[in-house]
Amino acid sequence: MSLERGKAGEEQAAQFLESNGYQILDRNYNSRVGEIDIIAGRRDVILFVEVKARSSNQFGTGAESVTASKQQKIIKTAGMYLARHGRGRERVRFDVIEIDLSSPDSEPQWIQGAFEESWREN
Repeated sequence: MSLERGKAGEEQAAQFLESNGYQILDRNYNSRVGEIDIIAGRRDVILFVEVKARSSNQFGTGAESVTASKQQKIIKTAGMYLARHGRGRERVRFDVIEIDLSSPDSEPQWIQGAFEESWREN
């Protein structure tokens, strides 16, 4: 997928989150371990969101492409973000938002709690 289409998917996901009452705290947050597409917050919860924009499900859904290895990178990067920004009292959730690029009118598929956090136990 082109970088341009990926960015369009992330923009659509960010707008979707904002329309659901979340504030975008950061986008494309990088650490030495990995990257998080969108970090959003509302009241006492922080979302770490992986965006998967696809033009077809020929090779599986977007959520299916978030492997255990990718999940661990996101979890470690989230821990670094929380430590760096003096956060950590909020509830943390790891979500995936699937964007169907083949159907511009389709709603994003929001998988809340797509995988579990384990960084707090480390």
